[in-house]
Amino acid sequence: MSDVQYKVAKTVREAAGMMLAAKGKGYILAGGTDLLVQMKSGARTPGVIVDVKKISEMVSVVEKNGAFTIGAATPAAVLGEHKKLRKAWPGVIEACNLIGSTQIQGRASAGGNLCNASPAADSVPALVAAGCVVNIAGPKGKRSVPVEKFLAGPGKTTLKPGEIVVSLALPKRPKGSSDAYLRLIPRTEMDIAVVGVGISLTMKGGTVTDARVGLGAVAPTVLLVDKAAKALIGSKLDDAALDAAAAACSAACKPIDDKRGTIKYRTKIAGVLLKRTAMIARDRINGIEHRGHRPV
Repeated sequence: MSDVQYKVAKTVREAAGMMLAAKGKGYILAGGTDLLVQMKSGARTPGVIVDVKKISEMVSVVEKNGAFTIGAATPAAVLGEHKKLRKAWPGVIEACNLIGSTQIQGRASAGGNLCNASPAADSVPALVAAGCVVNIAGPKGKRSVPVEKFLAGPGKTTLKPGEIVVSLALPKRPKGSSDAYLRLIPRTEMDIAVVGVGISLTMKGGTVTDARVGLGAVAPTVLLVDKAAKALIGSKLDDAALDAAAAACSAACKPIDDKRGTIKYRTKIAGVLLKRTAMIARDRINGIEHRGHRPV
């Protein structure tokens, strides 16, 4: 690691230029909670590290007309303390609250969690459910992409040479909307998800008018499960609708067997968590928090 160059970028354009000049050997330093561990293990060998924490738009949360723009390097702890964001997107916040320990959250960011591109990343299913858009800047200018199209595989993104993630955009919530995120882990805390499910619902008169479902840790990338959402839309979240949505989640799974769970187990749990997150989101719309489920 002694040959690594450390550079501090003051602007997004400067950071993108540094990354382009690094010719594939550049890595962004936001919180460093993944990068530094990977460097110590030898999994990553950067030629250049570009620190972006001095770029104001990458470490801030901006609310405008009910929509939010979250700087990609904004610590998870800052997101959790933002009252308006927490009220609008409780599921996104509870997912971000699961990125490591309390100490880690002082550094770790949702943008970093996304760019690390783990299939089991906690924040990503919730961001997919939220309809999050990733704002990217690079040598050829700016572009935006839905978060579910940002990931290309385990550890891989669709970023092009010199491009960096600047921010994450969450849309304005319609009236009668809320979201939720749940994961299953082998231990009670500090573990990697066996399955993670994020859901966002909009309801009117007790009927679901819109829905999005994000599913993690069951495929090479986090999934947007349209068939599960369609099964819920037009329903009052009755058993038949929930069963159909759960079946759609299980059918979308393309998991692996590993020490945390088997293919059969993950496939089953995906449907179970779909039902539970839907109930939590519905109750939040109605101003109810599930007993035993930590409010955010």
